Amino acid sequence: MPNTSARPKHGRRSRRRRRGDPARDELVSSSLQSAQQCLLNQDYGTAFVHYLLVLNLAPEFKEFAQESFRFTLFKWAEELDSVGRIQELFDCYEQALEILPADEVILNSMGEHLFRMGFRDEAAGYFHKALKLRPEFPEARENFYRVANWLVERWHFLMLNDHGRNQKYQQAIQKAVQSGCSTVLDIGTGTGILGMCAKQAGAAEVYACELSKTMYELACEVVTANGMDGDIKILHKKSLEMEVPADIPHRVSLVVTETVDAGLFGEGIIESLIHAWHHLLLPPKSNANKFGEQSATGRVIPAGATVFALAVECPEIRRHHRLCATQVGGLSMAACGEIHSPVSCSSEPEESVEPYTTERLSRLPGGYTALTEPFTALTIDFNNVQELEGLSSREVQRIQLPVTQQGELDALAVWFQLHLDEESSLSTGPQEDTCWEQAIYPVHSAKCFMLKPGDELIVEVSCRDAYLGLSCVAVLRGGRQIHLDKSRSWPRSENLVPNPNPEAELCTALACLQTNQKQSKDSCLLECSEMALLNNTDYHQSFCSALDKLISQLKVKLHSGEGAALNTDPAGSTPASDLLYVLDVSEGFSLLALLAASQGGVKAYSSVEKSKQQEVLKRLAHSNGISEQLLEFWLNRVEDEQGMLQRPSGEKLWSAIILDCVETCGLIRQKLMEKASLARCLLEEGGHIFPERIVVHGMLVESDTLLRESAVQGLEPTLGFNIAPFINQFTVPVHVFLDFSTLECRHLSEAAELFVLNLMDANSNYINREVKIKVTSAGRITAVPFWYHIYLDQEISVSSLGQNSHWKQAAVVLPEPLQVQAGDWVCLNVKLHKSTISILAHIENTHVVMD
Repeated sequence: MPNTSARPKHGRRSRRRRRGDPARDELVSSSLQSAQQCLLNQDYGTAFVHYLLVLNLAPEFKEFAQESFRFTLFKWAEELDSVGRIQELFDCYEQALEILPADEVILNSMGEHLFRMGFRDEAAGYFHKALKLRPEFPEARENFYRVANWLVERWHFLMLNDHGRNQKYQQAIQKAVQSGCSTVLDIGTGTGILGMCAKQAGAAEVYACELSKTMYELACEVVTANGMDGDIKILHKKSLEMEVPADIPHRVSLVVTETVDAGLFGEGIIESLIHAWHHLLLPPKSNANKFGEQSATGRVIPAGATVFALAVECPEIRRHHRLCATQVGGLSMAACGEIHSPVSCSSEPEESVEPYTTERLSRLPGGYTALTEPFTALTIDFNNVQELEGLSSREVQRIQLPVTQQGELDALAVWFQLHLDEESSLSTGPQEDTCWEQAIYPVHSAKCFMLKPGDELIVEVSCRDAYLGLSCVAVLRGGRQIHLDKSRSWPRSENLVPNPNPEAELCTALACLQTNQKQSKDSCLLECSEMALLNNTDYHQSFCSALDKLISQLKVKLHSGEGAALNTDPAGSTPASDLLYVLDVSEGFSLLALLAASQGGVKAYSSVEKSKQQEVLKRLAHSNGISEQLLEFWLNRVEDEQGMLQRPSGEKLWSAIILDCVETCGLIRQKLMEKASLARCLLEEGGHIFPERIVVHGMLVESDTLLRESAVQGLEPTLGFNIAPFINQFTVPVHVFLDFSTLECRHLSEAAELFVLNLMDANSNYINREVKIKVTSAGRITAVPFWYHIYLDQEISVSSLGQNSHWKQAAVVLPEPLQVQAGDWVCLNVKLHKSTISILAHIENTHVVMD
């Protein structure tokens, strides 16, 4: 806590003021004393009010009281946050910034609160201001990088580097404008590139709208830098909220947009275009006026799309979306119920379920196998408003697909061809060199279903809630229909083989209904990364071995000299005084507390919070003979997550604390070392933190792919427009969610140890480390991918690079490639600040900083 007993040193100017206003001086003095006393009493709310009064009345005290004022604000904000008084929290920050508008620490803290509550645009603004005030402020820089990943997604860079895509859009817009479309609206303008293409082509009026505050401000900067700020009107507004003449003076003759995601409709293009046709666009060309003046009619670029799909087998998709393991760490998983990811292509999904996820099929570890030929799932004409309005009411289309390759049915992979006009189109297919990923509709059948050549897969295609839905519902095999979608009740007429006994059929239907109700009750959704973790049997077996070793040692120590037999029965009764206590503070769903309880003589506490996930652990405990008294849920006992690390009881300490050290994206978790420091104080003698240390490994690589995903490349303007300097402000030097095994790159060195974090011994840690790596192949070093060997103890470790790892990898990208020859030695100065790795790389006299 800051020094609250110090007294300010007053200069001549402040003494003259006090003589002139003794009542004010008396109030300031008493309020300052009250603030300091309230701080000592930890009455932060009252202290904050007193400091506000002091600094408003006596601005000359700002420098003296700044540190104490910050401390008071942050402590009071913590209290307000813990009791949900969010508006008051933000009011306090706004009051503080009125007094200290250039305080980068308060600005950064305000941004952190905003980001945690989902206000990413606003958070970015505060982080950016803090960095402008102090460019070397590491906390603000790390926070800005994190929020930049949300606000300016990596596909913006890929898209701007996709020269083929950009040129096709430019040519289609140029043709439309030159044929008479003189007024243009760019919906979801992003960087403003399509609107600028329209103006460059000769459009008389160009309007644009952008919902994201960050992208809106970026587009304004780009348009101004290209001398078009007087020619293009940009609105920070959703197109659905736009009206004539409030926002634009009259209807336009052309709408250009690329508000499509990998599943085509996910960014709301259907709703946007229906609104545009009714409120913002001139009427479409009809047969009656097809020879009339082009400018009197409206049109859309892109003109339409065709959606394609195929069934695939893919172990990587499978392990992220459904339970594959029958045993995990020696525990039978039979009783866990129906567990799957929140991504479902079921014909009747739950409200919380997403219809699809996205993957770049060409980069999936292990690849994929096409089980059918690609088929056309849907076509849509964006220039036909009746077709757009009727999309959600279209009858469900059922398609029968011949199976061409034997394999396990894991998903439907979907892509589309975007028809810009009658002559030009873009494909997002898996074989294309494109900035697009493909949409993945996973299959959640409880058991694997093998398709065989000769089978026919029945797929339903629908458009509910303006989302494209695809569902594998049945397989035709030898004249029989095998249902895959358990949620459907099929009409009697669809049964290909008549049932001669109607009563038996009714009983079967009732039994299925009861089964489905039980499955619904026992079903549980896990995030894709949690599913992959649950399927990572090597990870759990390693933890089992390390826990068994530690607990055996502690039991021997506990009973040494007593001659007592050790109770290793997890269902047996162990005296409370003999129990060993294990705390698992892993993020999300984790089996590790249950694995600890299965050792016998252990009381384990899980940090699993969601009730359905707790029920899964309880069922598994019961079915595996683990007493319910030996498994508790820690967050049901502690008041808030911030106080998670504390004693199990007044007189007990932990035998083991399991920390979640690495985020799924490939970064070290924030505040890991602070948590480890606290955890060490809560261990009994001989107790252990899992893992005990983390070793960071890395490699020098040359990867144009990483460069394209990190920044707009090259010195040439994009389609002649100056865009790169503005969007490259959001370049994030550490790339996350990489699959290093499938990354397109050349290895220029062997793997090397970069850094070590010791969670058990703080004295062995360091701030930075210099590593020399020998270059094995000539090339340009563009990045240093890194991963972790996570040591549970001296002998047992798991790798975040393993084939079945639930973790992805990350990479530090150099701002400028470093040319090297085989045999060169590259010096890396590696520094870890909180969870951000920075590297200074040099060869001979060349230095490149990577943050």
